[in-house]
Amino acid sequence: MAYRRTPAVQARLDAQAGLIVQAATKVLSRAGYAGLSMAAVAAEAGLATGTVYKNFSGKADLVSAVFRKVVAHEVTAVATAAATGTAVERVSAAVETFAGRALKNPKLAYVLLVEPVDAVVDAERLHFRRAFAEAFESAVADGVSRGELPAQDARTSAAALVGAIGEVLVGPLADAPHSESVVPEVIRFALRALGARDESHSGVSDADA
Repeated sequence: MAYRRTPAVQARLDAQAGLIVQAATKVLSRAGYAGLSMAAVAAEAGLATGTVYKNFSGKADLVSAVFRKVVAHEVTAVATAAATGTAVERVSAAVETFAGRALKNPKLAYVLLVEPVDAVVDAERLHFRRAFAEAFESAVADGVSRGELPAQDARTSAAALVGAIGEVLVGPLADAPHSESVVPEVIRFALRALGARDESHSGVSDADA
């Protein structure tokens, strides 16, 4: 007869795995992917290294779990920010949330966006980019349907925006993580790329662009 875990045992194991993922997120935020080791995560979590391996098969497996947790949280934030308003307001809010949150934790964002990682983690990164693109796609499609944006393929435009924003953030994240001009400039770029006028974006006008 196969052993079945009781709810209490499963809850304890889930809590332990959650603690390890939280510790790994902290290590990534300090040292990046290259600097993360199972031993470093164990030390951060106050656990034996063997316990970390009991929950995750290795570094790639653990970081993939971090990606899934962090990305879900970030995508929710972006989607919520872009849920209402005109096309300009929704796109501006999505860009500001995406880029602004990345700049608040540059090392972790660098891992999520561009740092060389194992193939299995890179697959999670692809899901991450697609999820963000979907948040932009909804705003673009709605803007086109309302006549606020010129006709265009919303999916293509959204994917292009996510790629462009990520590329722009590579430099600031690595070299000048607290540059105050980055987010407004990226918002202006996004609106121009979509063919929108940006007068309705608070604090930004065509004369400023």
